[in-house]
Amino acid sequence: MRFLFRPPAAEATGLLSLPWDQPLAEWDPHLLLEVPSRGISRHVVRFVASGGHVFALKEINERLARHEYRLLGEFEEEGLPTVSVLGICVDRPHDQEAILVTRYLEYSMSYRWLFSSPRGDHSAERLLDTLVELLVRLHLAGVFWGDCSLSNTLFRPDAGALAAYLVDAETVERYPTLSPGQRAYDVDLARERIGAELLDLQFGELLPSDIDPIEVAEGLAPRYESLWNEVTHEQVFSVDEQQWRIAERLQRLNDLGFDVGEVELITSDEGAKLRVETRVAEPGQHRRELFRLTGLEVQERQARRLLNDIRAFKAHLEQKSGGPVPESYAAHRWLAEIYQAVVDAIPAELVGRLAPAEVFHEVLEHRWFLSEHAGKDVGTVEAAESYFATVLPNTPKEVTTPSVIAGLVSDG
Repeated sequence: MRFLFRPPAAEATGLLSLPWDQPLAEWDPHLLLEVPSRGISRHVVRFVASGGHVFALKEINERLARHEYRLLGEFEEEGLPTVSVLGICVDRPHDQEAILVTRYLEYSMSYRWLFSSPRGDHSAERLLDTLVELLVRLHLAGVFWGDCSLSNTLFRPDAGALAAYLVDAETVERYPTLSPGQRAYDVDLARERIGAELLDLQFGELLPSDIDPIEVAEGLAPRYESLWNEVTHEQVFSVDEQQWRIAERLQRLNDLGFDVGEVELITSDEGAKLRVETRVAEPGQHRRELFRLTGLEVQERQARRLLNDIRAFKAHLEQKSGGPVPESYAAHRWLAEIYQAVVDAIPAELVGRLAPAEVFHEVLEHRWFLSEHAGKDVGTVEAAESYFATVLPNTPKEVTTPSVIAGLVSDG
């Protein structure tokens, strides 16, 4: 047998003692980790924990495994929203298929889990919008998915919204750019698959009765074209409008969750033409700013929410001191006195139900609700206590992220 791992592979050393020579379906259950929020796969997929990390193992044809291993590695280096690949095991005895190893996407959920969970307030349209954003981002990078579907996508809560990640790249092909025909074909394949998946949900009585699976699926192409045109179209305007037009376009792209690469402005007697190169990586403007100030690594919408709270805390400090307060100083105190205090106060039995940044976002939402009801500002500490007592316990225990489950098992 041969193992091929991407550096840094130190976290993979604990996996080498697993019975790779045996069919994945026959592995001892004691070696495996149950992940209730997983999706449905056409391949044999199992989950294992090692060194505090959780990995997904998929048995697959070696050619496809090598193909997916290479592409997922490229995507990760470019910052595309996909799962992270660790390695592959090939040349297994008795002509067994290869095993592709990916890192489990923490706090992620399948679309079936989102609809079946007690907190399943995620509409089909909302999932579709999130998936369309992912598809546009991949197409901008020259990625033809070939099997875009809800089943091949994982979703993570992001400050009350959702972020989507590609989880299966078997059918993916990479090109310098995609033609309109390639993009349209990929969208049409997605429409068919999503329609079938929503019909399956309807059959299982997991879809709200007011949602028509076919109607929702047929809305995929218009949603896609609208977003694609929004992020790629060239604008023409008069020269004296260029300053505010450029600022307006860049802000609009940021609001849509896209970063901007190169900006090209061509002026002539007829006017100005603006072309904006849209970055294809995960949105990161607010994530980078938050990381610079606090060292926290969170998702984009979460980062935006946390930055707003830091600004409010900075204003509070300035009001108390009667003078300006450096942003870095305010962020340092906010991290220690506000954010970390909330995270550390999460009851042990509720740790891992949601990502810490998502918990903090929900505490802020709860604080607003309590303040509205009380007619006065309710502090974050009081709001957190109420949230931990009345809201977070309603998040199903089964959705606890696997790395936390693995830690509890090893401690036990």
